[in-house]
Amino acid sequence: MSQQNAPSTGRGGAVWALVITSVAGFMAALDNLVVTTALPSIRKDLGGALDDLEWTVSAYTLTFAVLLMFGAALGDRFGRRRLFSAGLTVFTGASAAAAMAPGIGSLIAARAVQGVGAAVMMPLTLTLLTAAVPAARRGTMYGIWGAVNGLAVASGPLIGGSLTEHASWHWIFWLNVPLGLAVLPLARLRLAESYGAGARLDVPGTLLASGGLFGVVYGLVRGPADGWSDAVVLTALFSGAALLAGFVIYSSRAEHPMLPMRLFRSRAFAGINAASLLMFVGMFGSIFLLSQYMQGVLGYSPTEAGLRMLPWTGMPMLVAPVAGILSDRIGGRPVVAAGLFFQAVGLGYMAVVATAHASYAVQLPALMISGVGMALYFAPAASLVMSSVRPHEQGIASGANNALREVGGALGIAVMSSIFSAQGGYGSAQSFVDGLRPALVTGSAVVAVAALATLAIPARRSAAPAGASDEQGAGRVQVPASREAASLETTAR
Repeated sequence: MSQQNAPSTGRGGAVWALVITSVAGFMAALDNLVVTTALPSIRKDLGGALDDLEWTVSAYTLTFAVLLMFGAALGDRFGRRRLFSAGLTVFTGASAAAAMAPGIGSLIAARAVQGVGAAVMMPLTLTLLTAAVPAARRGTMYGIWGAVNGLAVASGPLIGGSLTEHASWHWIFWLNVPLGLAVLPLARLRLAESYGAGARLDVPGTLLASGGLFGVVYGLVRGPADGWSDAVVLTALFSGAALLAGFVIYSSRAEHPMLPMRLFRSRAFAGINAASLLMFVGMFGSIFLLSQYMQGVLGYSPTEAGLRMLPWTGMPMLVAPVAGILSDRIGGRPVVAAGLFFQAVGLGYMAVVATAHASYAVQLPALMISGVGMALYFAPAASLVMSSVRPHEQGIASGANNALREVGGALGIAVMSSIFSAQGGYGSAQSFVDGLRPALVTGSAVVAVAALATLAIPARRSAAPAGASDEQGAGRVQVPASREAASLETTAR
């Protein structure tokens, strides 16, 4: 077993690693949607046009998605614990700057810097956790980690609304500061340092991937507001797509690429990444619209809306640890597929029962089904990502998966907002419902396709992980990250 990838003990113990990475992951994931319910208050205090308010959300998403793979590569090269701490420091400082922002422009700038810090620390949370936990316990630990991250994504509107309503919008950013200051010394004392084997920076690949993701995400963010035929939007989308195509071609031929394209020859790696992208398309777009539906149509306050979404947003805390245990016993593939099918059914159910005067009792089954589905997805999906590559490639695999999730979230909000605007609008409660229903149906269909993508993952691989023939990994003893990887190692022996 290579030293840099061995499960760590002592100060890098599994429980401490779980606590540190879960809190950091919660902070990064929370800030995706925490601002949405605070926008009216921010506009009242700082002013700004509608486009400015949109950028308080989009600036974070943009830098976060664009720099995720680069952050993972930096961690592999210079030390994962060191870069994790650096990213957390940047994120915490930018959160304080956002809380003290004197104007809308400075708030947008602080949000962009927040995204930079999150992009460095987020992919390294999963890599550090994997290095600290023995293979037999990873499913359970991934379950808890996934529960915390899933709760953060889904509860962003609730936390943002509650803090805005009962304190002030500044506290949605101040919340990160004590958490960051508490985690920083713990990371230094309780996490062991690790590196990617033979890690080196791929400058051309980094520039191509970052530029391509910037163009695509920028176009997706601006499309609903500026129009899909807008020259800037079209230029961003086409240039971003061209740069990403160049990245694929370059990475297929480069000797040491940032993201080896051979990884996608693995049905496990390709399948779980496709499923993750599609899952976030459906989930992010749905949460974005449903939080507005509960407040704007049904008349709930931000706090009341958040509380009524708890059967969905709180379910991961109950179910995800169980999902992690199940993935250890029967493998992650069936658990993830079942979760995605549940999520698809829940969104479809909500599309059917959503009306201008829907009672909460009618909505409750849809929220619970969606919550169970989301909980079953998060933990085993993390295990499938990490077990689909060799240990020294887990950092970049985590970064690639998180980047695809962020792109999926931006795409989901853009696509479902466009469907909503085409079929309805904010003119009346009925008009909102007319737009909401087809958007939710679309989200349900996309998540169902994600479930089918998961079924393409082999139930049990009989060959080595992607790229095992690569000379870098020759003779290296593998660290199984799940039942699938463990069965692989047993078969090889």
